[in-house]
Amino acid sequence: MTSNSTPAPEPVQNSVSTARAVVSGPDADAATPAELLPVTADHLSLFQDVAGEDLEAWSTARSIAAEVLPQINDWWDRGEYPIELIGRLGELDLLTDGLDVPGHRTLSPLATGLVNMELSRIDGSVGTMVGVQGGLALRSLVLLGSPEQKERWVEPLASGREYGAFALTEPDHGSDSVSLETTARRDGEQWVLSGEKRWIGNGAGCHLSVVWARVFDESQPDLHGRVSGFLVEQQLPGYEAEVIRGKVALRAIHQAHITMTDVRIPLDARLPGARSFKDTSTVLFATRAGVAWGALGHATACYEAALEHATTRIQFGRPLAKAQHVQVRLASMLQTLTSMQLYCVQLAQLEAAGTIRPEQASLAKVHNTRAAREIASDARDLLGGSGILLENRVVRHRSDIEALHTYEGTDTMQSLIVGRSITGTSAFA
Repeated sequence: MTSNSTPAPEPVQNSVSTARAVVSGPDADAATPAELLPVTADHLSLFQDVAGEDLEAWSTARSIAAEVLPQINDWWDRGEYPIELIGRLGELDLLTDGLDVPGHRTLSPLATGLVNMELSRIDGSVGTMVGVQGGLALRSLVLLGSPEQKERWVEPLASGREYGAFALTEPDHGSDSVSLETTARRDGEQWVLSGEKRWIGNGAGCHLSVVWARVFDESQPDLHGRVSGFLVEQQLPGYEAEVIRGKVALRAIHQAHITMTDVRIPLDARLPGARSFKDTSTVLFATRAGVAWGALGHATACYEAALEHATTRIQFGRPLAKAQHVQVRLASMLQTLTSMQLYCVQLAQLEAAGTIRPEQASLAKVHNTRAAREIASDARDLLGGSGILLENRVVRHRSDIEALHTYEGTDTMQSLIVGRSITGTSAFA
């Protein structure tokens, strides 16, 4: 943590900010659903009956706000990555993203979503830390790794002692990642990896990258020419990574441009369960619902900031909230927020029942990132000039929503997945 930080603004004592202050304190583990999400933001009481382990996980996620909020504007302003937060999230057992990891609690789909929502409600970079470390890197190992690979890496990643990346996207292949050009060529008892990756969270200055590459090994005809995953330790010769500068979103986490030049790894560094891009997609599908929950977290923060401003800002001798057009705008924002909540709750129920389909997660991802953009824009406008100040939260969340709208599959690609499911016809090419 940095000590040179900007103090958080004093909370205004209304229903929104009071709840935020209560759950950020040392008694966060005793928070009730109404303290975590006031009824002003949960109009249909979709989360007011959350209890037991689900409530405990949600409260734990909210508790980290006390450590993040006083410093996040400083980190964001400087583009600084407080990477030690991954270890803190590991201490709180928040990195497993619903995976069954020995020695760690297994979160239900609802709890997994609530954790995702809450961390993004605090800050998008914090939510992305879990998405990268747990949702992608750890999930690749748990689903596709060998027993030996799991023994080496699962616990360090789940506990946050070591940091992992998921290296799929390339400079020339984003939406069409299936056409990736990074190669893994068999050379005796080693794989030799060459190629470039871009926009890779934790790709620089960390420990492990799960690199997706096209296999060239004629001795294995069922694998030759297909995509597989490889465990690449970042300190290896030939692995070069540069942090991408100039971002205006997710500024408190680093993404990297990676160049691999003849990086040599042992044969047993390949994920044995990764035998085609279909296996890669299995990992990505599992994280798509998390993006919908993350968008809900961002939208909630923006709506809360707008409501707080409307009830405390005095103009023409009265609070803004007394103006009809302001109340209509807030009601419209709440309608959109509630629709996002309904999508997320239904996704969790489908996942718990084991009946969720990829196109359902795609639909939720598209809807919720679009809806979050709408709420963030309305909130920014309602706050007037104050809406562009980091201390008022909205502009930070609004910027981060732009990243969510694109990553884990763009709006267009997710819409095409939905379109294929309802027409029976693929239009990807």
